[in-house]
Amino acid sequence: QVQLVESGGGLVQAGGSLRLSCAASGRTFRINAMGWFRQAPGKEREFAAGISWSGSSIILADSVKGRFTISRDNAKNTVTLQMNSLQPEDTAVYYCAAAKRNQVTPYIDTYDYWGQGTQVTVSS
Repeated sequence: QVQLVESGGGLVQAGGSLRLSCAASGRTFRINAMGWFRQAPGKEREFAAGISWSGSSIILADSVKGRFTISRDNAKNTVTLQMNSLQPEDTAVYYCAAAKRNQVTPYIDTYDYWGQGTQVTVSS
């Protein structure tokens, strides 16, 4: 199996930055595309960013373009989400996800492994 553990969440003021990290362990050879999703209270989980194994293909949700960047270090089995210019509407639990397929997609059901999530709260 594959285990994903997120870190880096917390409380930040509007306009601030946070850096989320996700460490993969276990059968990491099964992992190709990775992504970040988020779920705000009372809302469905939504896609934020995704990256292919090589990093050559990246998708960002329109709501985070220009503010969030995603990167990965395959040697360390980590994926990072750098979040800048945070706004209260970015408040959510952020989940790391990994897929066996290498195609980066924004669709929840294309990801096979999930972390437990880390809370990000942005105050106004």
